[in-house]
Amino acid sequence: MIEAELSRSVARWCPGATGITGAAKLSGGANQESWRFDILHPNGNVGAILRRAAKDYRVASSRAAGFAAEARLMQLAYEAGVPSPRVLHVLTAEDDLGTGFIMQRVEGETIARKILRDDEFAAARLLMARQIGGILAGLHKLPQAELPELRSMTARKELDELERDYRSFNWPKPVFELALRWLRDHDPGPSDEVTLVHGDFRNGNLIIGADGVRAVLDWELAHLGDPMEDLGWICVNSWRFGEIDKPVGGFGSREEMFAGYEAAGRKVDAARVKFWEVMGTLRWGLMCGAMMKRFRAGPDHSMERAMIGRRASETEIDLLRLLAPRGS
Repeated sequence: MIEAELSRSVARWCPGATGITGAAKLSGGANQESWRFDILHPNGNVGAILRRAAKDYRVASSRAAGFAAEARLMQLAYEAGVPSPRVLHVLTAEDDLGTGFIMQRVEGETIARKILRDDEFAAARLLMARQIGGILAGLHKLPQAELPELRSMTARKELDELERDYRSFNWPKPVFELALRWLRDHDPGPSDEVTLVHGDFRNGNLIIGADGVRAVLDWELAHLGDPMEDLGWICVNSWRFGEIDKPVGGFGSREEMFAGYEAAGRKVDAARVKFWEVMGTLRWGLMCGAMMKRFRAGPDHSMERAMIGRRASETEIDLLRLLAPRGS
């Protein structure tokens, strides 16, 4: 079914295309799905990815930018030289494929366990912290006048949302209480500069090759805010996958990332980065808690939700390491 729909779609917007082949569904969440396929073309086949809303998708998250905004951001990034897939087509009603877009496929790896351990990526791991600094600098330089409509987020608004979510769980956790108090006490106030923020820049949302970062994926949480948020989020311990002594995604130091960011003409505020790292750690802990709540409530008692839910305890340890390090 999807092969026929994709073939009809491609024929409308890709001159010379004769159809598609090899359509295969990739892993996806409850709200979104992705399909891999090749566009058949006399000048050479084109690898592509369809990203669209799941058929039973009803209500978008208040944080979600939306598929049209995602596509626009990815294309702006691609044109500015930020590693991002090239958007080939934004779906319309004529495509009969739902809501989403089609992008050119970028080959590489997204599984953190392989990126952080396989010999194939050994050389890339030495480069990636600095690369990421440069990529984030480029992303934060994208001109606001060209951006789609996005929500705005400040540290205070984020903290208010997190505390509201935490209280709704009725699940007291002293470490989370400590983190909330610390964040209130160390709120740096409004950022002097507001930029595009990716919102989920981390392992799993990066395509990696032997040469390092090839593409940034999943722009659905993009918003306007403090650019230091992205630098803090990539340092959250959960994205290091066991390589806890390498804060930037498990493959490098903060200093390397900061150097790459500043070499690209941007300024780092290390204190704000730490604030956002603490905020990000708490945010992930609450997201894990939400998964556990959904698992308990049912009716879908999926093992994946239970496994993610139990990781809330890991974030408590991470918060204590940040707020009360040994020897302090």
